[in-house]
Amino acid sequence: MRAVVQRVSRASVTVEGRLTGEISNGLMILLGVGREDTSAVAVAMAEKVANLRIFEDDQGKMNRSLLEVKGAALVVSQFTLYGDARGQRRPSFISAAPPDRAKALYDEFRAAIERLGVGVAAGIFQTTMSVELVNEGPVTILLDSDKTF
Repeated sequence: MRAVVQRVSRASVTVEGRLTGEISNGLMILLGVGREDTSAVAVAMAEKVANLRIFEDDQGKMNRSLLEVKGAALVVSQFTLYGDARGQRRPSFISAAPPDRAKALYDEFRAAIERLGVGVAAGIFQTTMSVELVNEGPVTILLDSDKTF
C-alpha cells in the first residue's frame, strides 16, 4: 500500500461537479493499493498515518499527530501510485491491485482510520475526481508498506 500524505489547512474532492468530500485542518491522503496488500496492511497503514508526527507543537517542531491535533482525513484512491515508468514513457500499472480488491482494502483503510477517532471524508472510488488542497508547510510524506522508499 502506498500513500502520499499532505498536511493541509483545507482540502476537497469533487466528482462531476459535485462535492463528495471536504475537510479543514488535517491530512490529504492519496492511497494506492498493491496486488499483495492485505487487510492487515490496510490497518497498519491507517495506524501509521494517524500517528505520523507531522503537525507542529507549541515550539514549532513537527511533533504532533493527526490524532493529537484532532484533525480530519480526506482519503482519495489513486491507483497511479503504483505506476512504474522505469525505462519507458507509458507507466505500467501491473503492481496495482485489481479494482474489486483495491476497493475493499481502500474501504478497510478508511474504516480503520475512522475507528481510531479521525473524521474521514472521501472521493468516489474508480471515478475521475478533481482534488483541491492547501498544503501547509508544505509538508508531504511518502509512505510504502513494503518500505521501498
